[in-house]
Amino acid sequence: MNWQNDLNINEVKEIRTRSTVYFGCGAINKISDIAKLFSDRKIDKVIVMSGRNAYKSTGAWDIVEKALKENNIGYINYDKVTPNPTTDSIDEAAKMAREFGAKAVITIGGGSPTDAGKSVAILLKYPNETGSSLYEFKFTPTAAVPIVAINLTHGTGSETNRFAVATILEKNYKPAIAYDCIYPEFAIDDPDLMTGLSAKQTRYVSIDAVNHVVEAATSIVASPYSITLAREVIELVGKYLPKAIENPSDKTARYYLCYAAMIAGVCFDNGLLHYTHALEHPLSAMKPDFSHGLGLAILLPAVIKNIYNAKSETLSYILEPIVKDTSSAEKTSAGIYEWLKSVDVPEKLTDVGFVESDVEKLTELAFTTPSLDGLLGIAPTKATRDAVSAIYRDSL
Repeated sequence: MNWQNDLNINEVKEIRTRSTVYFGCGAINKISDIAKLFSDRKIDKVIVMSGRNAYKSTGAWDIVEKALKENNIGYINYDKVTPNPTTDSIDEAAKMAREFGAKAVITIGGGSPTDAGKSVAILLKYPNETGSSLYEFKFTPTAAVPIVAINLTHGTGSETNRFAVATILEKNYKPAIAYDCIYPEFAIDDPDLMTGLSAKQTRYVSIDAVNHVVEAATSIVASPYSITLAREVIELVGKYLPKAIENPSDKTARYYLCYAAMIAGVCFDNGLLHYTHALEHPLSAMKPDFSHGLGLAILLPAVIKNIYNAKSETLSYILEPIVKDTSSAEKTSAGIYEWLKSVDVPEKLTDVGFVESDVEKLTELAFTTPSLDGLLGIAPTKATRDAVSAIYRDSL
């Protein structure tokens, strides 16, 4: 029995979270309806946030540009969003958007353009503020211009939640913000746009989704909702990630990985995050080109070991699709590492350039970066400096 066989992946579904999500192969064409709605609401200028290439190479931009032109919506494109977006680039984009007169933000890409776009949407309502003041929590936004998130990866979940992340380069800070005003009004999850993801991207973004739900199901604010979503996400990733690695053009695999990532975004919107994300942010703050998903993968076995005694029943339930022996902390941690190796992500921190002497700086950043104390505060075990240092060391 496999309920997935009963669905037509080419039939676009409408999924309502806090955002309205158009989901399925061909969903990108819904941008025409969104553009018409914007035009009816007198939203006649937008800024499009993207990276350099994917928004065009996937074919998304051709469809978006056509819809904007057909509805007489002017646009300006900021195409310099990098992985781990910075507050400097957010300020640059916000300045462009203000000068152009943008009334909404359209993001095309993975988590980085989405997060940067959410930040710009806030700054368009707060013209006297900056990316740094936003991410150092010097004000509390309650408004943003409308956001449309066109998602090109199956990992972040940012298209369905109120979170955004950016790096303040000069301080090695990578804080996270969470405000109701930055839920995208509309999101587009179209697996057709994801078949071109590289093998590494495919692995890393799906591992990001797994980490989202492991944390959301085991935080001190976890609910039955976050736990049941977590199990579903892990089951789908366990089943379909190997298929997508073997055949990148497998649209059914992309469809269910995309669905897993989308509901993982809803899952952590409810259950929130703790150790793995709080400890990864210092890694990619210190090394801005470092993959967020790879960092999460490296840390996950040590985090599982730390939280096992506090959440053994939950971990056994949600991890059962990919870890067969969850009878102890050591076996569960080892099982997660074996699964990571099975999808060709065997790295440790030393493999990516971190050394023992970095642990003190990383630990300090975990406790001093704005917002990360909030994540550590909802971990299921007491997040002392010794505990955090031990996770980093165990990941070397």
